[in-house]
Amino acid sequence: MLDIIKAMILGVIEGITEWLPISSTGHLILTEQFVKLSFDKAFNDMFDVVIQLGAIFAVVILYWNKLWPFCTDKSTHYLKQKSVSMWLKVVVGLLPLILLVIIPKVLFDFDIDEWMDEKLHNWVVVSATLIIYGILFIIVETVNKNRTAKVHSIKELSFKDAFLIGVFQILSVVPGTSRSGSTILGGITLGAARPVAAEYSFFMSVPVMFGASALKLFKYIKYIAESPNMGFADCAMQFIVLATGMVVAFLVSVIAIKFLMSYIKKNDFKAFGYYRIILGIIVIIYFTLIAK
Repeated sequence: MLDIIKAMILGVIEGITEWLPISSTGHLILTEQFVKLSFDKAFNDMFDVVIQLGAIFAVVILYWNKLWPFCTDKSTHYLKQKSVSMWLKVVVGLLPLILLVIIPKVLFDFDIDEWMDEKLHNWVVVSATLIIYGILFIIVETVNKNRTAKVHSIKELSFKDAFLIGVFQILSVVPGTSRSGSTILGGITLGAARPVAAEYSFFMSVPVMFGASALKLFKYIKYIAESPNMGFADCAMQFIVLATGMVVAFLVSVIAIKFLMSYIKKNDFKAFGYYRIILGIIVIIYFTLIAK
């Protein structure tokens, strides 16, 4: 029962921080000091990734009409041109990240994701990226204060800009950066209106998070199959805990996404920049003074 409560807490944090540009990793690395699931490291690592499926389903539900490319009425057209164009731009935006992951793996058998987890998943890197990108958000919004956005819909977003936003997304492989933060920052820098940058960031996250979750889940299933001491009761409890976290992440994500889209219609991202800086300082203080 305690693990279910912990999963609910982690689900709330995931649902909020996955979509707001404040770094889910930054919050989780701090939360895990107080809220730890009582399972082994393999499950906890899988949980931190697969719980994102709950968050991503919120995007799918809220933006179904824009995401679903097939016509559902009696139209003579089978595909919706806007949706197809949007998905093509998402694919183009994903190319930099795909190349970053696949090329090292194929040519050098080097898993950049595992390397990042091993070398950079620590409070020093997370606190630094929280503060650095917090400052960047404030600078970019200050510079853009008197500028007029050039792109007011994803339809107006060029394939070149879609690719460049994908380049910005590469920055998110460093823990604490925030995937939504890097892509939104990239979109704004390239002249996209805040709602457009946020929506495009949401849509890019769908294949990325589905792919990452599927891969992590597959690896964990393989781990279970090779673990002779893993009984049915253990598997059932783990499934319940994971499902709880995903459901809570889904429900909270719906609220977080609606809040963000409403907020940025009248406000900029400076508040999130200040929040990141404060959180980064809190992480430094905790791990240098309190955790010791």
